[in-house]
Amino acid sequence: MKNSEIKELSTKDIQERLEEQKMILDKARLNHAVSPLENPNVLKEYRKTIARLMTELNNRQPAEK
Repeated sequence: MKNSEIKELSTKDIQERLEEQKMILDKARLNHAVSPLENPNVLKEYRKTIARLMTELNNRQPAEK
């Protein structure tokens, strides 16, 4: 997910996507521990997406207060 796509989302949508991405990352980590993933770089991509979502959410919070 690109930054431009994230900025177009509402705050509620960002929070929902953040929770969804965290669950996906947890499942991928568990699957990777049991049997190695074909492409372990997807874990890095999930972490980056979560960081992008959190950054945008943190940038919006002071503006809303």
